[in-house]
Amino acid sequence: MIATIIGTGLIGGSLAITLKEKGVAERIIGVDQNQEHLQRALELNIIDEGASLEDAMKRSSLVILAIPVDAVLQALPAIMDRARPGQVIMDVGSTKEKILQLVAGHPNRGRFVAAHPMAGTEYSGPDAAVRNLFVNKTMVLCDVKNSDEDALEVVENMVDQLQMRTVYMNAEEHDLHTAYVSHISHITSFALALTVLKKEKESGRIFELASGGFESTVRLAKSSPDMWVPIFKHNRNNVLDVLDEHISQLQQMKSLLENEDYDTFYKLIQKSNKIRKILK
Repeated sequence: MIATIIGTGLIGGSLAITLKEKGVAERIIGVDQNQEHLQRALELNIIDEGASLEDAMKRSSLVILAIPVDAVLQALPAIMDRARPGQVIMDVGSTKEKILQLVAGHPNRGRFVAAHPMAGTEYSGPDAAVRNLFVNKTMVLCDVKNSDEDALEVVENMVDQLQMRTVYMNAEEHDLHTAYVSHISHITSFALALTVLKKEKESGRIFELASGGFESTVRLAKSSPDMWVPIFKHNRNNVLDVLDEHISQLQQMKSLLENEDYDTFYKLIQKSNKIRKILK
């Protein structure tokens, strides 16, 4: 099988490495508007060749969009128009509702499989691509009832080769749940980084004290705005809902500190420790 990967950064590059190593694809064609990324992906042997989208689609049986959500929404209609019988089109975007609304009713809708690998790092670009990024992680497949059986089978087999767990959801469920487990983590990290950067200007020596706890909490703030602003934009309502709850929790903690109510604060932290049962 020849596979085209549109977007040769962290996710697209990591997919390319694994698909080639596992023998899922014998050849990987890279498509990227960023020519420097395309050239770097070639230098790192992440892809076998770079090509135009039109040329790549003519020669590929699997086409994966691994680009920011805004770019997916812009590129997908023309890609769906070009889809050939038997060809599989797949996206790996972090929001799903607007993408699936866009392709609803398209004559080639059955050739499309909406997917989201719950994996990644705070780095971007071809140099961020790594082996085994997806091992033991979760792949969410959305609204699969609208995908052709053979197209879905291709993607499910690929997920098995990536050694990922498969979870099935509708688009609305996906966007709501990812707001809670992923998007809020990033927006909190961005806010914390801005807080500390502002205080660092005033105090000057904060980062001398930074250790593992700070680094693990704020590392997501290294993530690219090119990826995350479109996610916040297209999942705006869910992110706002989560932010309201998060701000409410922070305000409660602030109030407890102001009132020196450490007994209640202790109980609140105890309550939060129940997350251990979920995250082991």
